[in-house]
Amino acid sequence: MSHLILVRHGQSEWNSQNRFTGWVDVDLTANGKLEACKAGELIKDLNFEITHFYSSYQKRAINTLKLILNTIRVKNEKILKAWELNERHYGELTGLNKDDMKIKYGEDKIFKLRRSWDTPPGPLKKNNPYHPANIEIYDDIPREKLPDTESLKDTYDRVIKYYLVNIEKNLNKNILIAAHGNSIRALCKYLFDLDNEIISRLEIPTGNPLLITFNNNVIKQAKYLDPSRAKDLIKF
Repeated sequence: MSHLILVRHGQSEWNSQNRFTGWVDVDLTANGKLEACKAGELIKDLNFEITHFYSSYQKRAINTLKLILNTIRVKNEKILKAWELNERHYGELTGLNKDDMKIKYGEDKIFKLRRSWDTPPGPLKKNNPYHPANIEIYDDIPREKLPDTESLKDTYDRVIKYYLVNIEKNLNKNILIAAHGNSIRALCKYLFDLDNEIISRLEIPTGNPLLITFNNNVIKQAKYLDPSRAKDLIKF
């Protein structure tokens, strides 16, 4: 048996403000740090060694993983960071308040822009300070790879391409990935063969590790380690 653990970062500063975050590099709130430490305790209680650790380029995921590693007493230099595991880019919605946008455009339109499979928001202008080209952590990424906006399908394509090349080959080991709502949603769609309607309704809680157990690369079980925060989620 081997295990893959997927954990969405703890609550971020913009989560707490209900803003579209995407590729903007905001940090964890105090509550988000507590969620990450609780995730670490839950993972520690599993009592098996994890050998491969991945995160996005974004500090809310990196710092979540660092807090988990500190709890399970693993050195941080083992983290492999990949921009392909970043959150979905929300285009021109980036930085805006979600409730304000629902009032302005209607709940149906905002739900479609947030959750539909292949409908991206309008592109973010390249001179906007929230555009990835203007954020220092992305300086080593080729300019042509930096998105102006993304649909969930776009996010899925980059996440799964990275997963197939870099992660899947290690499924005989125990792996931990700290990422984001939509990058984990993409992984769940691939791993559990979820259709587009189901994936649009799939909720990914902050700081609650999803433990996926494999036998010869075949999924045998999947469960959230904190069941009290998983009761309203789609059951795998």
